[in-house]
Amino acid sequence: MRIRFKPWAREELETSPFYIDNPQEYKNKWKTLFNNDYPIYVELGCGKGNFIAKLSYENREKNINYIAIDLVDSMLGIAKRNVEKEYGIRTTIDKEEIEDEIEKQKVVKNLKLTRYDIELISNIFGNEDNIKRIYINFCNPWPRGKHHKKRLTHIRQLEQYKKFLAVDGYIFFKTDDDYLFQDSLSYFTQAGFEIEKMSKDLSKENSFWLGEENIETEHERMFKKEGIKIKAIIAKNKVNL
Repeated sequence: MRIRFKPWAREELETSPFYIDNPQEYKNKWKTLFNNDYPIYVELGCGKGNFIAKLSYENREKNINYIAIDLVDSMLGIAKRNVEKEYGIRTTIDKEEIEDEIEKQKVVKNLKLTRYDIELISNIFGNEDNIKRIYINFCNPWPRGKHHKKRLTHIRQLEQYKKFLAVDGYIFFKTDDDYLFQDSLSYFTQAGFEIEKMSKDLSKENSFWLGEENIETEHERMFKKEGIKIKAIIAKNKVNL
């Protein structure tokens, strides 16, 4: 998704207590940031953050920690504001009020946003992080064959995820793209994942996400209005490298 440059994004991110600017320093020790031993769920390519904002807020009392990753400051700036909106925090960069607002932002105890290139994801997560779940929502389908290795579900990426995804941990995947869906089924199988559930039309499913409600993303709502069926996969990791 392309987005216009947001000149305010970098400053807001730098002053946010739930934004991490140096994720590589926390490899194998992400739990120290949350000060607890709760399981960690990660969203790859969080975009504007509507999904992770709602998910983390709805589960804020359920002893789960969340990390959301994207590469673009402007996107993460919007995600930060959407998290604040979900948690009932007023966004501001007013110099006279910012200290008070930072204190209010500390109510976001179960979520961290960070900026990193997902193609290099194993540089910031390791086996000791023992990530329990990965969410991949409507990632770029990279339709041209020479670009397939850039897909977030490609075997090359899955092999990286296995370095930090817990044995019997899950990848929750949603897409509108038929070819990416079919290819991803093959990628998961070839990488040693077990396809626990799959759907070619998520709207017809009840309780698809192992007891977790389906949170619609901005893309999902748009595709549904266009009559495009949403495809979904739950893949279980059977091997931890």
